[in-house]
Amino acid sequence: MAKANGKQAAQDVGKAPVGNGLAACESKGVRAQSCCCHHKATPRSEEFQRDLQKRLNRAIGQLNGVKSMIDDNRYCGDVLTQLAAAESAVHSISAILLQNHLETCVVEQIEAGNTAIIDEAMQLIKKFAR
Repeated sequence: MAKANGKQAAQDVGKAPVGNGLAACESKGVRAQSCCCHHKATPRSEEFQRDLQKRLNRAIGQLNGVKSMIDDNRYCGDVLTQLAAAESAVHSISAILLQNHLETCVVEQIEAGNTAIIDEAMQLIKKFAR
């Protein structure tokens, strides 16, 4: 779907994947309407990828800790405190990724003349603004 030069990816934003893309999403249990088979036109830097992975691993570790606490029948207040920490970590990752999306993907799409990307950006901002 996306060509190496990124021109096709710029044209494909907002379109549902066709052919094997949609089938691949559905085979992974992802509903067609929320299929995430698009790829960035400009790759994330290795440093940014490492930072996101580190943050995700920390949040996963916190959630595994919560699971252990529940298995161990720990005090509800302690479990809720750990859940709040995990939720905060995930929210932080979302904010970082949203900022990167606005600075890269959205800017690139607007520069390519696709102003419809603004609607998508607004929807994403609404999802993550609490």
